[in-house]
Amino acid sequence: MSRVVVGMSGGVDSAVTAYLLKMAGHEVIGLTLRTWVSECGEDSRCCEIDDARAVCDEIGIPYYVQNCIPEFNTGVIEPFMDDYMHGLTPNPCVGCNRIIKWDQMMKFANRMQAEYVATGHYASVVKLDNGRYTVKKAAFDKKDQTYMLYRLSQEQLSATFMPLGNLSKDEVRNIAEKAGISVADKKDSQEICFVPDGDYAGFIEKNFDGSGGAERSDPDGSGVTPTLDPFRRGNFVDESGQLLGQHRGIIHYTVGQRKGLGIAMGRPVYVKEIRPETDEVVLCDEEALFTDVVRCRDLNFLGIPPMKPGDRVRARVKIRYHHSAKEAWLEVPDGDTGLIIHFDEPVKAATPGQSAVFYDDDDCVIGGGVIM
Repeated sequence: MSRVVVGMSGGVDSAVTAYLLKMAGHEVIGLTLRTWVSECGEDSRCCEIDDARAVCDEIGIPYYVQNCIPEFNTGVIEPFMDDYMHGLTPNPCVGCNRIIKWDQMMKFANRMQAEYVATGHYASVVKLDNGRYTVKKAAFDKKDQTYMLYRLSQEQLSATFMPLGNLSKDEVRNIAEKAGISVADKKDSQEICFVPDGDYAGFIEKNFDGSGGAERSDPDGSGVTPTLDPFRRGNFVDESGQLLGQHRGIIHYTVGQRKGLGIAMGRPVYVKEIRPETDEVVLCDEEALFTDVVRCRDLNFLGIPPMKPGDRVRARVKIRYHHSAKEAWLEVPDGDTGLIIHFDEPVKAATPGQSAVFYDDDDCVIGGGVIM
């Protein structure tokens, strides 16, 4: 059996992951990556150290804590704030998985001479006939987390166990209860770990210090670098550019948003576009949110080698975490480093900054990218 480092969050999923691997005969080591601490000193829901330590004692495995707060701040929080102030809606958990969680777990595993790392994600790691590693959707669609894992590398996946891919949440809790694990009934965390109240704009206004963004000064390809200022106000306009009113600042809005706009139009209106170069938020009727063509950048491929210019691949594509995958063609145009998704039927509110994730007919991730 192998030596395995398990990422311990303090929740039931990572606890059962560690327990199942130990019962299978592996030598298991628990590790919590401390990534963020609130002003009152509380750890985030991704790294509740006291609960994680208690679980490791109950299971009977060694336990370690590694401080990753500086790396998390630089690699996740600063880009998160920068994206919002450039009119984007980011997925911080997607980037965190690759550049923080897996990177730090694998470095620790190397120091401990462990062959594998493991997590409590609801997904399965599979090696395809073409020799490539990917993640397959969980058996229970409601808990599937493959959308958040598409940026992992081949090296990371080849050294990863995900034992919960074929289990339901109820089954996981039952295993924990029978094993006497104290967090069996612990409530799931749904929010972004460093914004537990869900007020992203408030977090940015409170924490932005004027830095960041230097490594990606022109994120939307407009040729214009907006001045980073979370308190900057601007105008609501319609699709023709007509002035409709003033907004509170672009960090308060996302494409597809209807509620909380702060403007009365006498009919439902939605955010269609955010223009950081002019501080404009474009409003529209619902039908204008639909499109059958979506462009992506920052591509990462799992189930197939990277696509080349001229390639076309059939796939099912999710454009947000809770979106049902839709049939589409993937295409890399000649002379282009990005990718175009041609949907069979229009999709609603493809949001710049969010991820588009591509699946094959066997529910395995082909790859994904960031929506432009």
